[in-house]
Amino acid sequence: MEQEKINLEEKKPEKKDGSNINNHIWQGIALIAIALLALNNWENWKEKNPSTQKEKTSEVSQTEDKDLALLESKVIPADGVEIPVVWGDFGKQMVEKGVIDRDKFEAIYEKRGGLSEEGKRLLDGENNGKLKITAENSGVILNLLWAFGLGNKNEILEKGPMVDKKYGGAGGFASTGGWSASKGKAMDHYSKYKFVTLTPEQQEIVSSVSQGIYRPCCGNSTYFPDCNHGMAMLGLLEIMASQGVSEKDMYQSALAINAYWFPDTYMTLAKYFVKKNIDWNKVDAKEVLGFDYSSSAGYQKILQEVEPIQKQSGGSCGV
Repeated sequence: MEQEKINLEEKKPEKKDGSNINNHIWQGIALIAIALLALNNWENWKEKNPSTQKEKTSEVSQTEDKDLALLESKVIPADGVEIPVVWGDFGKQMVEKGVIDRDKFEAIYEKRGGLSEEGKRLLDGENNGKLKITAENSGVILNLLWAFGLGNKNEILEKGPMVDKKYGGAGGFASTGGWSASKGKAMDHYSKYKFVTLTPEQQEIVSSVSQGIYRPCCGNSTYFPDCNHGMAMLGLLEIMASQGVSEKDMYQSALAINAYWFPDTYMTLAKYFVKKNIDWNKVDAKEVLGFDYSSSAGYQKILQEVEPIQKQSGGSCGV
């Protein structure tokens, strides 16, 4: 019995030292902390490494370029946009009346590489089809429509804000005094020729639509065409009305034209609508052409919410 007691006592489990367990735990925590610190240092080094920065910048740049190219394809398509009006021989008529002095007009384009074959057809041709605006011909179309808006007889020019006495007469605006490609003075041709004659109903449509179309270079609507873009848009509206184009198509065409005349502005607006989850092809043309978006003041408010796109230069208010 004595021997058994001794054996049992020998078999009793030894008490583990708690301090050993604690040491193991703290060693584990220390190893984890060292690993995390090393990982953090690695990430910081990677972030500051010039090659990493270049890779990130390149990735961001490529993404931005793709987004920009997509916007551009929708706002100012490379293939252009067809406008639902037949140009016919309007260019030839304006040359014959002297609203356009052909020699002066060509001289302007000589400094820019010469008038294209298409431009010559629009100026001299008799059977031109529908107008098609592109990035390349947008300036020529601007000038041709400017001359048309200036010379075509219309009550907006004769009774509207252009002749308000507080402005000192219609001849002092960029759209009149700035037209330097006519025979004689621009005002010699102001609202003088019946290139198109509108019915009362058509005139009412032009008056109404023109008051809803603004341009980013100023705060006035097309109803007050004090600059070249306004006068050109008035001319386009007159042609569209005379050829039975619907109001909806007038606004759609005006938005397409404005986009080519002010590409950066309308690409920035498209970017703004993307932020609002609205595709450019789904925007309401009448709304976008209104004061809140297309006037200079309205556009400045939009710029408080989106960074502007600055890729191309828009049309100036000169020939």
